[in-house]
Amino acid sequence: QVQLVESGGGLVQAGDSLRLSCAASRRTFATGWFRQAPGKERDFVAVINWTGGRIDYADSVKGRFTISRDNAKNTVYLQMNSLKPEDTAVYYCAAGWGTGRGSSDFDSWGQGTQVTVSS
Repeated sequence: QVQLVESGGGLVQAGDSLRLSCAASRRTFATGWFRQAPGKERDFVAVINWTGGRIDYADSVKGRFTISRDNAKNTVYLQMNSLKPEDTAVYYCAAGWGTGRGSSDFDSWGQGTQVTVSS
């Protein structure tokens, strides 16, 4: 398994931006972001493959969030713009071999980073 470390979370106001980072211990084929709000299931946010040629977003974040990667640094980023209170959650990055939207597509997970958006 690959070790993943997320960073960049914090407390912001609605309309602000944040950039999350996911640093991996080695190259990953596909890296995804998921989020989990209190009392809710973990939901897919975005995924990117090794080349960046395959990217997918959840409908709830499309047009506001951008996933990208720097393979030289083994790091994947999630740029989050126009944040809304409903984006409040713990954000997890995950590594796997597919670019699907299910948690089962990923076999390594980070510890998560809290994002809180106040209204």
